[in-house]
Amino acid sequence: MAKSKSSKARSAAEGAWTSPYVQRLVEDQELRENVRTAMDNARKAYARLNNGKAPAKVVMDDRKFKKEVKQAADALRDAGSALREGPKRRKGGFRRLLLLGIVGAGAALALSEGLRNKLLDALFGAEEEFDYTSTTAPASAPMPAPMPTTPPMPEASESTTS
Repeated sequence: MAKSKSSKARSAAEGAWTSPYVQRLVEDQELRENVRTAMDNARKAYARLNNGKAPAKVVMDDRKFKKEVKQAADALRDAGSALREGPKRRKGGFRRLLLLGIVGAGAALALSEGLRNKLLDALFGAEEEFDYTSTTAPASAPMPAPMPTTPPMPEASESTTS
């Protein structure tokens, strides 16, 4: 009789591991977190319900109890919908990689002068380098500053005043 009970238990356990729901629970971290949150909040709500006050009063008046029950219900709803929908697929893997490449290229261009010059040469052609020589001869000595152009004052003659 013990052999048949153990074999039944073993076949039940093997059947549970092949269940898609159990597989989802094992593979999906978010689903496990939702179930854990629901259980923790339900445990807290149950403890508040059994703390010695009248259960009707706790259900009707206790805000913390209501908050914990609501959080437990939300987490259970999320877990149930996740089980029904199947595993969520990651989206945007290529987009994320492309964005990372663009940001990396921008940072490399901003930080590397050699890379910037290569890009500019590839886009607009190489710059012609030339030496500038002046066609005018430089002045050998600086010119003196011009004198103010105020007319000189006429000198008064001494002979006309005597």
